[in-house]
Amino acid sequence: IQQKMMLAPTALLSIIATIGSRRLAFCTPYTGSNISRFGSAKVGRRMSQRTGSSSTRTRLASSSSESATTKDDFQAQLDGPELPPVAEGSKRLFLVRHGEVINPGGDRPVFYGALDVDLSPLGELEAKAAGAYLQQFALQNVAASPLKRAVYGANQVLSRQENTDGDVKIINGLTELDRGAWCGKTKGEIGEENMAKFDACDESATPEGGESYPFLKNRVLAARDELLEMTDCGKASAIVSHLQVTRSMLSDAMGI
Repeated sequence: IQQKMMLAPTALLSIIATIGSRRLAFCTPYTGSNISRFGSAKVGRRMSQRTGSSSTRTRLASSSSESATTKDDFQAQLDGPELPPVAEGSKRLFLVRHGEVINPGGDRPVFYGALDVDLSPLGELEAKAAGAYLQQFALQNVAASPLKRAVYGANQVLSRQENTDGDVKIINGLTELDRGAWCGKTKGEIGEENMAKFDACDESATPEGGESYPFLKNRVLAARDELLEMTDCGKASAIVSHLQVTRSMLSDAMGI
């Protein structure tokens, strides 16, 4: 896998997977830092931001103090990594995580999982940046989780496409991990031992009313396959969803 580095919209994550051979490249963001990594499965080093990088040049503009809602309110020039054409017999998926949200815990860093929280003004601009980046690619379909933070981002992507099939495809299986009784709680309130078991995929540690990682991965992969069925060979589609949903698809692509 050839490694590259780039600066990119914080909301954007893209994956190129060749069906059958597991050849992949991906770009993962750090929310709020504008630093992204593009390269192999074993990228363990963060880049420091390079001022004036020719990889991506971004200018954000809003006509008022209120967050903008149309693509014309966002101005950006986004030059992403050069991608090869979709190989014959293959399909391409672009994975986009929603933008920054308004923390439902206020100044407490809580887990919110599948709660339907709002995007912050910055999160809306991040969604517009992702849409502006993906404008350079012809997408056959744009799919999203039913949660409004993802739907907003999907609409920003779709609004900049010319020949996409129909409206945003809402796929329930792309909903973020449901943390059940842990929603609204901090890691400390949940307990270090409980979190360690949960993160190790110990299903006995699943919170009441919530989901385990294995359960999540099974439903996410079924949802991914549903979108792939709608996507013709040689074409690309985009998914706007969530952190754990994206991790589920990446872990499958990397065979882990």
